Amino acid sequence: MAIDVFAEINNAILDLQASQLQTYERPLKKLIKLLRCPDLEPYNAKLTEGLNLELFIQESEKTGGSMVGSSKLAWPDDSEKAIGMTLLLIEKLAADPSYAISFCHHFFYSGSKVISGIHSLAGQLIIPFARDYKAYIQSKGSVEPVLSRSLSRKVFIVHGRDDGARETVARFLERVGLEAIILHEQANQGRTVIEKVIAHGDVGFAVVLLTPDDEGCIKGGSPGPRPRQNVLLELGYFIGRLGRDKVCALKRGDLEIPSDFAGVVWEAMDSGGAWKQALARELVAAGHSIDWNVVMR
Repeated sequence: MAIDVFAEINNAILDLQASQLQTYERPLKKLIKLLRCPDLEPYNAKLTEGLNLELFIQESEKTGGSMVGSSKLAWPDDSEKAIGMTLLLIEKLAADPSYAISFCHHFFYSGSKVISGIHSLAGQLIIPFARDYKAYIQSKGSVEPVLSRSLSRKVFIVHGRDDGARETVARFLERVGLEAIILHEQANQGRTVIEKVIAHGDVGFAVVLLTPDDEGCIKGGSPGPRPRQNVLLELGYFIGRLGRDKVCALKRGDLEIPSDFAGVVWEAMDSGGAWKQALARELVAAGHSIDWNVVMR
């Protein structure tokens, strides 16, 4: 899954504004980590090309008088160079949080509390920078910087009453190096079932077992086998959360398939074990590395 970098940058700034002396370092470090994400690096290199941060700070220090906080930052006239200089400055402050306190006291003095300077820095410098920085990146075309989360090795198994199918799939996943997440094996902690599903939804893949556990039909029709209702609910949840490419449905026997799911590929969970190769292919397509020697055993 991917994260909107600009949204996360705003969150880091909000955290910085609300921080105290014991907590300001974390959002500051998070901020520069977000600003240095790979998608933004080409633009950062262009913005900071030829800039000398140390010279900028030295020139800025010359502007002060005898009063605390009277110094002013000597910004370049060019707006893009000013954005680049701010980027370098944030990086320096994040690398040395103790210097950040001294710097803010010198250039953003805002009362007797030490943390006030950090808050002033966030409001007067970082918030306008984030706005201008985003506008600059977006002005360069269709750019949507994202952070890619590392692919979780956890695989959620959605199942009905067929314990044998559940255990067979779980053991197969474990043999190929993945962690099978089975809901009833997780602590309840006073939560409802759907709350537990959501709490354990930080997985990289979901396997949904469509087994003929219930019977149902259209009003007036003849009852036929179908999956349990919770299985269908969780099937839709994981398709929405992970995307269809990270959900594999294994169908056992002859049963009714939800009409909204028609056209989506499902794999037959046959007794011969061909389903293992089919599931392995889906896992590989979703980004997992699989040892095919283990699959074929």
